[in-house]
Parts: sequence; structure tokens; C-alpha cells
Amino acid sequence: MPGGQALTALIVLLALVFPMSIVAGNKKKAAAPAKPAEAPKPQIDVTKLAWPGPPNIPRVRYVSYFAGMKLDTTPASEQPKQKSSWMDRLAGTTPENRKGAPKPIPFQLLSPFGAAVNSKGELFVADQKVGAIFIFNTETKDTTLIRNGFEATFGLVNGIAIDDDDRIFITDGKLHRVLILDKNQKVVDQIKEGLIDPVGIAIDTENRLLYVADTQADQVVVFDPDTLKLLRRIGTGGKKHELTDPGDFSGPTGVALDKDNNLYVTDTMNYRVEIFDAEGKFISQFGRHCDGPGCFAHPKGIAVDSDGHIWVADPMLDILQSFDRDGQLLAFIGGHGNMLGQFSSLVGVSIDKKTNRIFTSEQYPGRVQEFRYITDAEAEQLKKEKAELHQTKSAQSTKPPETGNSTAAAQTVVATPEAKK
Repeated sequence: MPGGQALTALIVLLALVFPMSIVAGNKKKAAAPAKPAEAPKPQIDVTKLAWPGPPNIPRVRYVSYFAGMKLDTTPASEQPKQKSSWMDRLAGTTPENRKGAPKPIPFQLLSPFGAAVNSKGELFVADQKVGAIFIFNTETKDTTLIRNGFEATFGLVNGIAIDDDDRIFITDGKLHRVLILDKNQKVVDQIKEGLIDPVGIAIDTENRLLYVADTQADQVVVFDPDTLKLLRRIGTGGKKHELTDPGDFSGPTGVALDKDNNLYVTDTMNYRVEIFDAEGKFISQFGRHCDGPGCFAHPKGIAVDSDGHIWVADPMLDILQSFDRDGQLLAFIGGHGNMLGQFSSLVGVSIDKKTNRIFTSEQYPGRVQEFRYITDAEAEQLKKEKAELHQTKSAQSTKPPETGNSTAAAQTVVATPEAKK
């Protein structure tokens, strides 16, 4: 075939093939189904989360939760890509603000245990796995840390207590001590005398007593929080968790105080709560072992509210229970799960008596939940308002309907002979 004819044939062939390919490509794009719109995620109205539920008068309301700084869960494929300049492309490099700049790691709770609130309302949480103390602004959710190896040195942080001067007392089971920080979160002292495995901690600011539950020693050790001297021990030590007598312990974990400075201790392996006066004398006990509300399976955290009710956290049952001093069950919240108001390995409870806020710490998935305790006086007022509303509705439902000729009817009555007499 001559060269001119061959060239002409090639041009015709290209004109026929490429438009068809382009059209075919456009058809494929046009035929691609539209991506369905994602269904809106269900929203939970947390203002209606209360225990017990309607029609009962609520005693606890859900408020919020804390897990650390917000995680960026956006997949890498959906992360915004920064464009490189023509000089970067020419040199085969990445922009300076991306090269060697690791993604910031958020501060996340992994295994929170003890918690306490200072005079500013800030929430302090001891995280055993992170090895740090988280400080949450409960209003803004801003988060800072007291870090191991920087602001302090930690082994295994357990409990936290804060005194009236905002000094922070932190129990450390691995380093066998109580570390003391001032209100500016600077380390100022420590207590190491006679401690094996300090866990729970509480401060009697009136009588100047510092209580530390030593789980392995089966004792509650009492110190002077100012001089840091050992004052006394409650319970018999050295018996390897074998004692069950009133006043003795088998693996005590949590300690708490009421408004009269009586001491409450979770005697974990004896499935009970023991109560002592400020002199360390045994008063009473309550609790029994079973796997339902009103019982204990593994009681750990403990706190006392402004009305004197005792709240106990149980990680085996994953419920937070409220008792009176006789051990009568008053209320409970929770259950296994990760939903709001549920728990997963519930180990700690702390109550801010000034604001009636309850903070619970659970180790999986690593979060602290905040609740609002409805006091006895508030509950009584709610009950009164409910009764008044019921009476108003009942009166309205029994009231005879008014007729349109009520004025005429009244005139008719006046005009009757009996009325004239």
C-alpha cells in the first residue's frame, strides 16, 4: 500500500476508535450509581437520662463523660492532602511542614482508677496504664497532665485525695508511697513509712487525719497529713487475707468519709463495707456476697454523699449502688455495657459534696462519667411539685364545662319566683 494511503487509513482508524472510547468512558461514569446518603446517627437526649426512670422521682441524672483529648478518627484516605509546590515536586521532596512532623498523639484515658476534685472544680484522675494524672476542666473539657518523668515520677498510680489547701495526695502501689504535690502541682514531699500497697486514700480535714488503704497489708494506715507521721493502723496485718472478724480486713481497697468524719472502708475480699469512728473504733458493717443489686461481688470504690448515703462501685457487677448505714439498698445505676450510664470494669467513685456531682471511673473503655446526685431535699421538692401538678390536673378534669349562655342562665335563675321571694 502506498505511503499516502496508509497514512490516511491510520487517521481514519484513530478517529473511529478514540471517540468511541471516550463515549464509552462517559457512559460508564454516567451509569455509576449515586452514593447513597448516610443515615443520620441517632441522637441521645442526655437530659432525660435519669435513675430511677419515670414516673419515679429521679435521684441521679446523667451529665457528661471524660475520656481525654478528642481522637481524630478520620481514615488516612480521607485526610486532607497538602499540595506541594513546583519546587518540591522538582526536588522530589515534601513540604517542610509535613516532612518529619509526626501526628500529635491525643491524651486518652486508658485505665483510670482514683479521682478527686479541687477547690476550683477541676477533676483529677489517676490513670494506671498511662502512668499520669489527668486534669479536666469539667466545663470546657480542656485537658492537662501531670506526666511521669516530667512533673513527677510514678510507678503505679491508684488513688487521689485533695485537701483544703489543694495539696494533692497520690497513692503509688509500685513505689510503695504517697506522693504529695502542692496546689501548683509541684512535688513537695512523700510518705513511705510502713506502706506496702497503698490504694484508696481520704483526708479528714477537720481532725487532720490521712487514711490510706493498704491492700496487701490488710490494713488502713492513718497519718498526720501535715507532719506526715504515722499515727495508727486499723486492722490486723500479716494474716494474708484470711481474717473475717469485724474490724479486720481482707484486701481493703477504698476509703471514704461522711460529714461526721466516720470512716467507710470497702473490705473487698470479705464482700462488705466496714464503718469506723474518727478514733478508729469499729462501729458496724454491712454487705453480703451474691451477683445482683443489694449484694457485692468485688466492691472497690466508695464515696459518701451529702445526705450520708454510701455509694459503692463494683467492677464484677458493673453497677453503682447506694446504701444507708444499715446496708439497705436505696438505688443503683449501671450494668455491663459501653452506653451512657452503663459501665465496663467500674472501679472508682468520687463525690464532690459542694456540687453533688458523682464521678465514676471505669477501666474499659477508659472513661470517667459524671452524674448529678439529687439530694433528699431536692427530691422532696420534686415530689411536692409533682403532687401539686397532679391535683391541678385532677381538678381541671372534674370541673363541669362552661356553656356559652352562662350569663343568660344566671339571669333566668334570678328571674324565677323562688328567687323573687
